[in-house]
Amino acid sequence: MKILISVDIEGVAGVFHSQQVRAGNPEYERARRLMTEEANAAIAGAFDGGATEVWVNDSHGDFRNMPPDLLDARAQVIQGKPRYLSMVAGVELGVDGVCMIGYHSRAGGRGILAHTINSFAFAAIEIGGQPVGEAALYGALAGEYGAPVLMASGDDVFIEETKPMFPHAVFVQTKRATGQTSGVSLSPAQACAAIREGVAAGLTAHGAARPLVWPKPLAVTLHTQTPALADLFCQWPGFERSGATALRFAAPSVEAAVRMLNCCSAMSAMLR
Repeated sequence: MKILISVDIEGVAGVFHSQQVRAGNPEYERARRLMTEEANAAIAGAFDGGATEVWVNDSHGDFRNMPPDLLDARAQVIQGKPRYLSMVAGVELGVDGVCMIGYHSRAGGRGILAHTINSFAFAAIEIGGQPVGEAALYGALAGEYGAPVLMASGDDVFIEETKPMFPHAVFVQTKRATGQTSGVSLSPAQACAAIREGVAAGLTAHGAARPLVWPKPLAVTLHTQTPALADLFCQWPGFERSGATALRFAAPSVEAAVRMLNCCSAMSAMLR
């Protein structure tokens, strides 16, 4: 059994503030190690559950957060950007399932550090008129490669939003949101123990899991944080302005939609 573990940071136990998730801040150095510890717990759980090969995708920010020398040596690590499949790069290797560790609520949600892809540029993303977050987008991208989501961890709001899309998956709550930058967290040790058990349980029940598949083509609406960002993104042929801070486009696949959105995210740097 081949497993991909995608690891973000905002849903990690003990992480509440933007300084913890941005390189260059002293608190980030500790948070990236908490992220690595949860990744290691997931790796251990994958092997407990019968995995024969494990890849770990560093899925936060510039995708080079977890010190490779601190990761469980049994796994291979996927780091750095750009890469076409972003947070689920590795599904193209023929994996049997995906685990999402440290994930968070979508933009506009009330979860801890909620956002979708780029908090500076994106106010919301909709597919077919429904708001989606990173778990939905990348779970559906993994689904295009035949890989179901088997397990996910994060705060209670993330789980409430995400569970209906992956009813077969095992969810582990690492903390409870009381605001965008506040909450009640498990200790890192408790969170890691729960993640290890959750991943193993998810893999054990993988036979009942089904990939998330969305009908094509996709009608994508991107709500931007400012009109200037919509001005910028609509330089892209095929994007249609639908409001001062909104644009829409059609995508033939989830992979195409993700790549277009990530290109917009990269473009937004010129307006920072």
